[in-house]
Amino acid sequence: MLDRVFIKIGEEYKRLLLGLMVLMGLGFICYLFQFVKGLTITGMSRDVSWGLYIAQFTFLVGVAASAVMVVLPYYLHNFKVFGRITILGEFLAIASVSMCLLFIIVDLGMPHRLFNVLRYPTPHSILFWDMIVLNGYLLLNIFIGWNVLDAERMGVAPPKWVKPLIYVSIPWAVSIHTVTAFLYAGLPGRHYWLTAIMAARFLASAFSSGPALLILLALLIKKKTKFDPGEEAIQALSKIVTYALIISVFFVLLELFTTYYSQIPGHMDHFNYVLFGLHGHAKLVPWTWLSNILAVVALVLLINPKTRKQEKTLKLACFATFFSLWIEKGITLVIAGFIPNPFETITEYMPTIPEVFITIGVWAIKEEIGA
Repeated sequence: MLDRVFIKIGEEYKRLLLGLMVLMGLGFICYLFQFVKGLTITGMSRDVSWGLYIAQFTFLVGVAASAVMVVLPYYLHNFKVFGRITILGEFLAIASVSMCLLFIIVDLGMPHRLFNVLRYPTPHSILFWDMIVLNGYLLLNIFIGWNVLDAERMGVAPPKWVKPLIYVSIPWAVSIHTVTAFLYAGLPGRHYWLTAIMAARFLASAFSSGPALLILLALLIKKKTKFDPGEEAIQALSKIVTYALIISVFFVLLELFTTYYSQIPGHMDHFNYVLFGLHGHAKLVPWTWLSNILAVVALVLLINPKTRKQEKTLKLACFATFFSLWIEKGITLVIAGFIPNPFETITEYMPTIPEVFITIGVWAIKEEIGA
């Protein structure tokens, strides 16, 4: 779909594709190195067994799930304003789920073991259900997205059989991030993740970061092409980002109150590590406070109707929202769960250069899919 839109850019579009291909190539070369040497080339260790790859997977599941925030009003409540932006949301979901699966593959030291989930199904495992919901959501969006796009291009209504799939995709979108949250909340030895509102936190942050990215994409497409998602749609989506971000920040404050008022050391250690450092270890502290500052900036710009309705400040607010939540879920939340470990020892994590390039390469694939 975006190929049809961006093709009008000409040379700029070609340069975009070339740049993405270069990043993909560098990422693939680093992955071949990892495939030969194993995960020892990454910053992961015995104590920190999930790193940058799984953190990106966690964040992108939320971006994929956020498509429901335009699909639900458009199809269930007949909010026609979201007509064109819904198509962008569905294809953003396809790209995001594809990246999620790629990050799982690169995180496996031996990728062929991925098929063991199918060869030896274990319904009592959350990982098994995570595989089901992710692949199911990907297939749903591929079928829905392409048929809706063809109908939009020909100026006709989508086939009737698409409607039931759309209705199924709405609760399915919620399920993919809920099941992902259960992967963390179901580990009793990790106090940082052991919270009943983990799924709620995941969904709140997803429903703000995903629509924020969708607004930025819509504004870019509107500027570069004749495809206009509509000002009313963008403003309506910005209100969704605002409310979802407020709820996301509120949930984090609930966690802080429960942790520090109860004074339970096992919970406090993780929060102390990300906020202030612990026993001289503080690699995540700058990232945490940058995330907090960006969240405050985003809230100030989004809550004020004047700044929310101005395109420049709306862009800034969406950038701040997206990167604040990317830091929270794409870096700190996953890593901090391992620090300190259940034996109260600290092994810090820092991604290596090959690990970073592999991650950038997967992100480039996402942009290539979108382009």
